Order: sequence, then structure tokens, then C-alpha cells
Amino acid sequence: MRRLLDLVLAKDMDAVADLWAEDGTAEFPFASGASPRRLAGREEVRAYLTGFPEVFDVREIPAITVHTTERADTAVVEYHANGHSVRTGEAYRMDYIVVITVRDGLIIHFRDYWNPLANAAAAGALPELLDSLRPGTGR
Repeated sequence: MRRLLDLVLAKDMDAVADLWAEDGTAEFPFASGASPRRLAGREEVRAYLTGFPEVFDVREIPAITVHTTERADTAVVEYHANGHSVRTGEAYRMDYIVVITVRDGLIIHFRDYWNPLANAAAAGALPELLDSLRPGTGR
């Protein structure tokens, strides 16, 4: 997880995606609007991450807390990211909780609990997110 976050800070999204097993998954249980709830496979993860540095400029991740679980291959990780929205210049401050499962040094399952409202607000996309949640919008 520390390697993943260091690569995010370096804005090397290809290298972040390379941390996934070929058939590894990523889930975002709180995703809404146009954001995907599940990605299947390294290449879907890569496609999802491609534009991230053009949306958010993450500058620091000041603390990481790792909680071990009864499974040796799984951990719960809490961290906070600071930066700014490239589009709006607004501050980007996001708390994350991730459940990560690794096999043979690669991520096989990544469940990321982030706040879609805070994310959309920082990106200047809150009106679009709210519109997508209204009944009858077809999303």
C-alpha cells in the first residue's frame, strides 16, 4: 500500500495499475453518478487511473495507518490525502479507508471507501453528480 501511495504522489498511474494482478479487482462501494462501482482486471484499473493526475494533484499523504486482519493476505488501511483540484484549484482533502488483499505481491482485491460528495465538490463537478442522482436522469 505504501508503494501504491508513493506512486500516486509521483503521478505514475501506469505503475500503480501494474501493482494489480491481471485479474485483480477494485471496488468503490460509495461511488455514485458516472463513477464505476467495480473494475475487473488490471487494464480496467489502468484505464480508470489514466486521467487522475489531470483531475487531482495529490501533494501529500501525511499518515498511513495499517490494521492487520485475521487473514495474512488482507489489511485495512486508513490514510488522508491533501492536494488540489487541477480544474478548480480547490483544496482536495480526502480521507480513505481501503481493504486490500494481496497475493504473490500483487493486488487481487482493493475495496476503496471514499466520499463521492467531497470528491465531486473539489473537482468542481458537484452539480453534475447531484443531477445524476435525480430520478429520471437515466443514470
